[in-house]
Amino acid sequence: MNNPIAISRCLLGENVRYDGTDLKLDNWLLKAIAEHYQIFSFCPELEGGLPVPREPAEIQGGDGEDVLCHKARVITALGDDVTVEFISGAQKLLELCKKYRIKLAVLTERSPSCGSKTIYSGSFDGLTMEGAGVSAALLEKNGIRVVNQYEIREIVYCNKVT
Repeated sequence: MNNPIAISRCLLGENVRYDGTDLKLDNWLLKAIAEHYQIFSFCPELEGGLPVPREPAEIQGGDGEDVLCHKARVITALGDDVTVEFISGAQKLLELCKKYRIKLAVLTERSPSCGSKTIYSGSFDGLTMEGAGVSAALLEKNGIRVVNQYEIREIVYCNKVT
């Protein structure tokens, strides 16, 4: 059996993003990943109870770690608080990782759930800032390595798949 890996559903070509689109990885990359890993697809926002499509949301007052510590909130462009849904989805992703002993997750950069290095600023102005999304922060806090769609290309291309 291949090593288990969690991958954002939008990166696998599913139209689950807030606007009903995907960010599908290149077919060659998906094939290379599938040769080394057992893939578990996941979308924390859907698992947290949010629909497709949905209003865009951003973290206000910090990053995902701050959300987990109740110091920041996830707010939609219309001003609705969806913090509970984001935390719920993150917890469900962590449960999946624990159940299947997943030690690596490939999540979507800049997402308020999945961003591993950068997220949007919280002002809905298109600007980004350093920080992790809610799910990425929770996984990292629990010893699960999180990489984004750009980093996985380098890992696979350089044969650093572990």
